[in-house]
Amino acid sequence: MSAERAFIDSLKSLASDPAARGLADDCAVLEFGGETLVLTHDVLVEGVHTLPGQDPADVAWKLVAVNLSDLAAKGARPLGVLLGHMLGAGDERFVAGLTEALTRHDVPLLGGDTSSGGPPRCWGLTAIGRATHRPVPSRSGAKPGDSVWLTGPLGAAMAGFEALRDATGADSVAYRRPLACLAEGEALAPFVTAMMDISDGLLLDASRMAEASGVALALTSVDVPIAVPENRRADALRWGEDYELLFTLPAGVEPTVSAWRIGEVRELEGAALLLDGEAPKAPLGYEHA
Repeated sequence: MSAERAFIDSLKSLASDPAARGLADDCAVLEFGGETLVLTHDVLVEGVHTLPGQDPADVAWKLVAVNLSDLAAKGARPLGVLLGHMLGAGDERFVAGLTEALTRHDVPLLGGDTSSGGPPRCWGLTAIGRATHRPVPSRSGAKPGDSVWLTGPLGAAMAGFEALRDATGADSVAYRRPLACLAEGEALAPFVTAMMDISDGLLLDASRMAEASGVALALTSVDVPIAVPENRRADALRWGEDYELLFTLPAGVEPTVSAWRIGEVRELEGAALLLDGEAPKAPLGYEHA
């Protein structure tokens, strides 16, 4: 078990409110009056989630996008964000990127906090959304007989990271400035049995969905769309940061958005994740040590 997983497990006794969903989901879902609020928080760390010396404008964009992607997986419509910012070089560029990202997604900044510190620097963002469909989708609703779908190809963020890291001049926008699938998530929310975004790698995230749902997800590797050469397929299935939506639909139901069918949900009789009929070899994706 990774240190990340062990730490989250140690917090579960504190997360007793139903809104926390047992810390087994990407967001908290809070019933508030006649509305359902969806809340999420992500942190980016320099040298872990971003490259050292990366343009702070791109860091700000990514910070917004990864949080809005969690809302997208709940079919939620963003209401605003709260920023936690560590002051340092390039703050004016950070503000420029933050402005671009919030304008692009039509989301207001509601407040937050600033601090000095680092290196390395870190940044946090809390995103608040309103559910557009109830019940709000979770990771835990997949059922045997469901089909498994993906909204778009994988691997573009990996290729972008490598291009930026190696200064090749190749396109790196998918890594630097990902887009949250907000419209897709809202359109899918009334129909899916489970949904989450691909942040840590398809195989790892699919295994999390399977575990949360108490089922097995059986994926067919050649059916997964990829945005890199075929010899990088195995890497693309594990790399993550593409922020596409992984979702399941009942038998006979077709997706309401463009998507690829990549597998099926089965009864749990052994491994929770199967790739081409076998349990895939570790590592499945990115986990903090």
